[in-house]
Amino acid sequence: MKLQKTIRNGLAWAGVLFGAAMPLVAAKWLPLGPYGGDARSIVADPHDSQHLFMGTLTGWIYESADGGGTWKRLSQVGKRDDLVLDHILVDPLDSKHMTIGAWVIDRPDGGLFESHDGGASWDVQAEMRGQSVRALASAPSDPKIMVAGTLKGVYRTQDAGVHWQLISPEGSIEIHEVESIAIDPVDPKIIYAGTWHLPWKTVDGGVTWTNIKQGIIDDSDVFSIIVDPHAPQTVYASACSGIYKSTDAGAKFAKVQGIPATARRTRKLAQDPLHPETVFAGTTQGLYRTVTSGTNWSRLTGPEVIINDVYIDPKNSNHVLLATDRGGVLASQDGGVSFQSSNTGFSARQVTSFASDPQKAGTIYVGVVNDKDSGGVFMSADGGMVWKQESNALNGRDVFSLATANDGTLLAGTEHGIFRLDAGAWAQSGTLSVPLPTKDSAPTVAGKAAPAVRQNKAKAQKIGPARKVAVKAKAPPPPPATLDATVYALATVEGAIYAGTSRGLLKGNEDGRMWTAVMGAPIPEPRLVAGQKSIVMVADLRHIAVSADKAVSWNAVALPETLTQVATIAVDEMGSLWVGGREGLFYSTDNGMSWKTQRNLYTTQVTGIYFDAAGHRILVSSNGNTLTFAAHLPDYKVSFWDSGWELRFVRPVGDHLVGATLYDGIVVQPVMAEPKVADSK
Repeated sequence: MKLQKTIRNGLAWAGVLFGAAMPLVAAKWLPLGPYGGDARSIVADPHDSQHLFMGTLTGWIYESADGGGTWKRLSQVGKRDDLVLDHILVDPLDSKHMTIGAWVIDRPDGGLFESHDGGASWDVQAEMRGQSVRALASAPSDPKIMVAGTLKGVYRTQDAGVHWQLISPEGSIEIHEVESIAIDPVDPKIIYAGTWHLPWKTVDGGVTWTNIKQGIIDDSDVFSIIVDPHAPQTVYASACSGIYKSTDAGAKFAKVQGIPATARRTRKLAQDPLHPETVFAGTTQGLYRTVTSGTNWSRLTGPEVIINDVYIDPKNSNHVLLATDRGGVLASQDGGVSFQSSNTGFSARQVTSFASDPQKAGTIYVGVVNDKDSGGVFMSADGGMVWKQESNALNGRDVFSLATANDGTLLAGTEHGIFRLDAGAWAQSGTLSVPLPTKDSAPTVAGKAAPAVRQNKAKAQKIGPARKVAVKAKAPPPPPATLDATVYALATVEGAIYAGTSRGLLKGNEDGRMWTAVMGAPIPEPRLVAGQKSIVMVADLRHIAVSADKAVSWNAVALPETLTQVATIAVDEMGSLWVGGREGLFYSTDNGMSWKTQRNLYTTQVTGIYFDAAGHRILVSSNGNTLTFAAHLPDYKVSFWDSGWELRFVRPVGDHLVGATLYDGIVVQPVMAEPKVADSK
């Protein structure tokens, strides 16, 4: 009861934070962390430096009303999760009018998007549809003029974004792949464009262009250009070869000293608006600052910080924010001398795994990938309201799977073995009782030599005395080895722990300290493991195998006829097998001899199936829609919720559910959101 009260109080608080006054049933699930992830850009409302907007790697725009102290989701640009939002412009004449440049990581796609309601909704700009927009700037002297850099060249609008036209030579073999743009603070016809191969300049609005490369190492990618608003002849440019400064409007550049070669990929330059001699350089290995107009530089953060953007409060230079990879937003109140995480309300984590503590109600864990030292494992003691990172000694490893032993011991499966959480720190736990067999070694059954090995031994006994002399005494067994393999799945079944790895299926003892290879399993690299009672089920993308006797003997099971690829599996309390994938959800009540579809639960792109023993139900999540389903056992009655999110998986915690989104962390079900019941007809 204490946990449920805590959860209700937390959800009420979250409703206030996220403006979530929602009716029953229609209530959307609330995003509540783990906080952090990839932040790409930060910009302020020109009329209120405490009113900030943040762009992300997944199309989301976040908003802060307190200078970045807390954040809330505002909208998802284009309703897409693949847009990288590196540039946001807020119109100083009308702060409700916003323009965003977007690009896509793995292909030449993106666009310009406009909002006229403060970022709540967005429309694509038709003339720039599909353009990979890598740079965007507005003219300080005339905000109706904006310039965009794309993979095709330089574009400009002179009517606040209504129309755009190419102002660099069409089809130019030089002025393309434009990564940075700067506009002279006085004359908007003077434009600087940094490409993936040196910078360019026009003084006549794009009629003619000049390559301004004197002093810059050839073929330098130019990531950022800034023009001193107080002295427009002073121009800074950052490139893969270092930071350069010009005092003659780009006629020639000189490389600044003080930043080591290992940090030369400077993604963002930012000048203090109150102290122009102070310039920040956000690099791929930390934040640097000069207070002497580039003569001397000092590093203010550790080298592990990858910086995408730097925001300096125009009314308070001590207030500095960094948008970083993996670590989200870092905030400083002392001009960059020290930074603290400032991510409350912002979550862009890729959650891959979940575990709960059987001895502590409400204590749950999630594993994340792609966040290195900022990721690993996060723990919540209140059912998902507040999260704490628990990644000490994981050393930046991705976590693909989690499980808790019966005694509450937490295990994590990584790309390099199994780890065990002890006294707040992780240690390698995959000690093997015997070395794993190699792919070329003969199989063993129940610890005895297989027939091929016995046959060779018999032949060896016929060898003459001279050959026998060379036979040495049997060497002692080697010391226990440590598993170094990718651990895709961990599952606790009847006290035993099973691990699906790139080296086969392993079985661990009750606390996960010792592991042995499970012999005879017909799937050499199981990606999925599930089980109940004596049944263990394993699968890879195209095969399923089932054991009814605690992994002693195995049967290969044919996939459902229409299923092309396995995404998720489960076993329920009645011994029924469940499998899901792109074509939908299927279950078998006869050990896989035949498969059925669940009545009133018709969904495709199934991403998660989980047997909730306490609720006597199967929980199902899928991509392509925001519905979460429950098939109650043994009557198979179906109910569902609209979570408002596409989910990887769903798990029960107390009297509510939590779900893992695709890229945006964990969402928590409001307790008041009752399910709908599917029509039984």
